[in-house]
Amino acid sequence: MCGKTEGSSPIHNKTDEKFESKLFFPEGDGRQGEGGLRTQRVFKKSLPTKPLITVVTAVYNGEKFLEKTIQSIINQTYENVEYVIIDGGSTDGTLDIIRKYEHAIDYWVSEKDQGISDAFNKAVTLSSGDFINFQGDGDGFYELDSIETISRKIKSLEDVLICGKICRIDEFGKQLYFSKQKSPFNKKSLLFKMSLPHQGLFINKVFFKKYGLFDVNNTFCMDYEHLLRAYAEFPTVTLVDTVIANWRDDGVGSGRILEVLREYHQIKKKNNVASALLLLFIKYWSYFKYYVRKALT
Repeated sequence: MCGKTEGSSPIHNKTDEKFESKLFFPEGDGRQGEGGLRTQRVFKKSLPTKPLITVVTAVYNGEKFLEKTIQSIINQTYENVEYVIIDGGSTDGTLDIIRKYEHAIDYWVSEKDQGISDAFNKAVTLSSGDFINFQGDGDGFYELDSIETISRKIKSLEDVLICGKICRIDEFGKQLYFSKQKSPFNKKSLLFKMSLPHQGLFINKVFFKKYGLFDVNNTFCMDYEHLLRAYAEFPTVTLVDTVIANWRDDGVGSGRILEVLREYHQIKKKNNVASALLLLFIKYWSYFKYYVRKALT
């Protein structure tokens, strides 16, 4: 990885290479195309004063929202952004939108995959950045200087997790609420919710090298499970008290809250983050809150 500073941190000392980085993804099943700056032999790297930040979008049949997401990324004021799009073999106008902007996309590929986790995994292996951020189609950065804001909080390339706030929006772009942060970050908040939403989270690539890629067996909460693998020795989190990104309220888990809650519970059990009794209490407390909200709407 380019641009590492000298010295090491605890997470670097324990790094275990669990995947091979790639510049291009080997052709898979039903490939519909690939493109972007890399196919023209243009490659980005970290600079001494500007770490390379990779932004990833996984999409499938996302023509309704994708263009706005792309624009929010390629128009960022930060000057060292790498953008990777993984498309799952879309059959609508998604590829037309991607090709429209491929002059500003570093690499994109379209082929069948095993879902969001698989798409994220492809993107991580394709990333060259020191930090990786995930924006779904319909998500996107809140302001054009959002990445610039995050970059000012990077003290060194030894930082592991940097997270800003998010704005939850409906499919029409109406603001629903803003996330809250309690500083300093307490890992116990992860027992109750995903308190580090991926739209606002910038993950040092060494985190993936230590804890591996996303579990393709998770349908909804792959990012949550990935963080919980580090629960026993959770790294320091730099919180940024600024709204960084939008999170659209109609993703794969929309209308399937009970399934999401069940997956949350299984993930917490799998990673042994608390006693079985406490996890059962949290599980049924989450169900109780769900049914109360449902009754009030």
